[in-house]
Amino acid sequence: MSDIAAAIMDAAERRMRRGGFNGFSFREIAADVGVKSSSVHYHFPTKENLAAAVIKRYTTESAEMFERELAKEANPVKVWVKAFRVTIHSQDRMCPCAVLGGSSQDLPPEVATEVKRFFKMCHDKLVERGLPSDEASHLLSTITGAQVVANAMNDLSLYDSATREFIKTMKPAPAKAAARRAK
Repeated sequence: MSDIAAAIMDAAERRMRRGGFNGFSFREIAADVGVKSSSVHYHFPTKENLAAAVIKRYTTESAEMFERELAKEANPVKVWVKAFRVTIHSQDRMCPCAVLGGSSQDLPPEVATEVKRFFKMCHDKLVERGLPSDEASHLLSTITGAQVVANAMNDLSLYDSATREFIKTMKPAPAKAAARRAK
């Protein structure tokens, strides 16, 4: 991928974190990157192509990050709560998939597919690491919802309040039991 394509994706991701799929135009992305709008179209012929590419990249990077963190911390609940906490304390404050997920029924199919792939990746990794499927779904719902509420209330401490009990009470099954359950 060229440096320009990466910069375009970075600018689109920042804007999607703040305003969702309808929160950016090619003209705005071009201005952010310092190129002509035709350059954005050259790399990504449609807005749908660009948004899908951004979410696909985000999913890949997140999966790699989760694996690195799981190598240091065996409890996947702690890893996911921390990862989403880091996001909420970042400049952009929202996971782009959480932003887009709320409107996924209205997204273009290729974008909705990538958003779904992100959440499926998260769910599958949590289950592989010992959480029952319903607890993995509960955790993902809580941490993404906590991001939304903390941002809406402009009180980032609400994220910690919403997730504190998960860290205390949700315990993954031992590795052998989790492996059997995943089969």
